[in-house]
Amino acid sequence: MAKKTTRQPEKGGAAFDRQPPYNLEAERGVLGAILLDPRLCDDVAVIVSPNDFYLERHRRVYRRLLAMTASSSGIDLTLLVEELRASGELVEIGGEAYLAELMTSVQVTAHAVHYAKIVQQNAIRRQVIEACEKSLEEAYSPEIQPKELVARAEEKIFSINENRLGGETMSMNELIPLVQELVEKREEGVLDGVSTGFVDLDRMIGGLHGSELIILAARPSMGKTALAANIADQVAVEQREPTLFFSLEMAKTELALRFICARGRIPGDHMRGSLSRSNQDKFNLAASQLVASPLYIDDSPSRTVAEIGAIARRLKRQVGLGLIVIDYLGLIEPDNPLDPRQEQVAKRARRLKGLARELNAPVLCLAQLNRMAEQTKDNRPRLSHLRESGAIEQDADVVMFVHREEYYLTKEQAEEKHLQGVAEVIVAKQRNGPVGDVKLAWLSRYTLFCGYSNSDPDEYVDDFGDYAEESETY
Repeated sequence: MAKKTTRQPEKGGAAFDRQPPYNLEAERGVLGAILLDPRLCDDVAVIVSPNDFYLERHRRVYRRLLAMTASSSGIDLTLLVEELRASGELVEIGGEAYLAELMTSVQVTAHAVHYAKIVQQNAIRRQVIEACEKSLEEAYSPEIQPKELVARAEEKIFSINENRLGGETMSMNELIPLVQELVEKREEGVLDGVSTGFVDLDRMIGGLHGSELIILAARPSMGKTALAANIADQVAVEQREPTLFFSLEMAKTELALRFICARGRIPGDHMRGSLSRSNQDKFNLAASQLVASPLYIDDSPSRTVAEIGAIARRLKRQVGLGLIVIDYLGLIEPDNPLDPRQEQVAKRARRLKGLARELNAPVLCLAQLNRMAEQTKDNRPRLSHLRESGAIEQDADVVMFVHREEYYLTKEQAEEKHLQGVAEVIVAKQRNGPVGDVKLAWLSRYTLFCGYSNSDPDEYVDDFGDYAEESETY
């Protein structure tokens, strides 16, 4: 349908007088076809929503038709007229005469789905125009920083497509073969997600899966950043999967040094002075391995979820994306600083879960525990110790805690209880699997976690390659 355009005064160099895209014949065709054959309502409902119609009266009629389909009465013209009259909408939609006009405007009801797709396509065009107009208005606002503008604009455009893409409906006849294939792979020891690098942890959670939000929480100084870095190292260096690490607390140079020390088995305190020949060789080897890996670090201290999403989408388009790590949830800037703290956290967690689904990549997000974790008898963290735990717990697919009991003991007590260098990853929630504890070894000199050998409490097995030093040597 051709649209007439006229020139009006411009704002920002762009004309705003154009009529947005729509097709009234297609809108009338959809509504008329449903009135003639109510069974078509279900076919049309999966394509268009009430807001996809351009005319307000068409939206109102369609909402009533959907409501009648959902009710036991079904669609009936007489009942439709009565409901519209009772709600005061009959006159606004054009009266009974307009409903009759809708029915006579359709010659073949079989074209209803085709009409619905035309309505949908024009609605998408209008949404794109609206998103661009909002971005243009925001661009004139001096309060919004340029990088935030870009992130918001990208998020608006991507959200249009995201809201349009739903899960595909499949029969059990189609699903069962996929499930059987998944079970067979697991029986063969093949992970259906990326490996964390820790055999026992992978065995419990099955690796890190695309579209999942994984929360890794702990009290300060427990090593949650170190564990996240160890996992990122494994995914990027060993599995060659592009990994994006958002460090909202630590500078990228300091984080890069951590990666080198952990990979090269170089004590962190040795990096403060001149390196020995042996440590220099380890440094060069570790650095070369990291240089060749698809590991990307962003250390901006004031990222919003929108900016995180924009950067992640861009990287996925360029090289793909195997894992996103965010350190940590509490430091993500809120969209609206005036919102209550609990609501801010809820929005962040919900949007991070949405980002994981959109990009089909696991999002490993670190979080803090409140002080209640240290006031329990055994100091062990629980789900209730998560700050704003309700919102985080609801959206996360997996919640894990890092716990080192030796942190609360003297050196002598830790040695007596054989807890020196011993750490646990407590899987407190797993939407699609078991919960339980996984024992790891903590090599503090290297800020490195390794697999723990149950056969010898004094020996630490490094799942990343070599055997590490015995506990008493560090």
